[in-house]
Amino acid sequence: MKHLLIAIILLGLHGVICAQSADEIMQKIDRNMSSENRVVESSMTIHGSRNSRTITSVSYTVGTEKSFTEYLSPAREKGTKMLKLEDKLWTYYPANDRIVQISGHMLRQSVMGSDLSYEDMMDDRKLTDVYTAEIESTEMMDNRKVFVLKLTAKVDDAAYYSRKLWVDAEYYLPHKEEMYAKSGQLLKRTVLSNFEKIDGRWYPMKLNFKDVLKQGKGTDWEIISIKFDEEIPDYLFTKAALKQ
Repeated sequence: MKHLLIAIILLGLHGVICAQSADEIMQKIDRNMSSENRVVESSMTIHGSRNSRTITSVSYTVGTEKSFTEYLSPAREKGTKMLKLEDKLWTYYPANDRIVQISGHMLRQSVMGSDLSYEDMMDDRKLTDVYTAEIESTEMMDNRKVFVLKLTAKVDDAAYYSRKLWVDAEYYLPHKEEMYAKSGQLLKRTVLSNFEKIDGRWYPMKLNFKDVLKQGKGTDWEIISIKFDEEIPDYLFTKAALKQ
């Protein structure tokens, strides 16, 4: 009986240690990926079943509540703008000079035919604010030690009920991520690469997003330049800025 009690206590302690370790790993990911503000110039290459096309943009983000994106090329997309304020999203289309609010089921639609939805682009919250985590195992991936984390949503408005992350043990960035519905169905997969150290943090400079329910090779998102803690004017985060 005494030995059984000790075993139960040790098992409980093991669970606490793992839970604390998983939380610490997520906090380190958040420290790398989150910032007070950032300015990102990037290209998004959408690989269709027949051909590919590349769209470039510049985005201004403050915390997790405000972001403004302007598409720069090609000519067909140039001047299209997106504004996020908390849980609201608007898109400006220069071709017909219209501002459209994206809400409800429309948030699950593809952004410009890519493998990313509006919901994916909007949710910029820290992992620790949305998910609880546990360490499933440790593995080797491309000769790198990784922690395999299972994340489960702890808020009702999470885009995905659960996620699985393969987190680099040195950089504390995921090499790969899988997103699941509550039913357990795999919905999307992301591969992160080209890690660079910028202003004391590691950051992925290339990501491939794949909607597994769609055909094609997914969507490559590459960062051309990224700056943290920049002065971003407040007027950008207004609906008036969409038409400027």
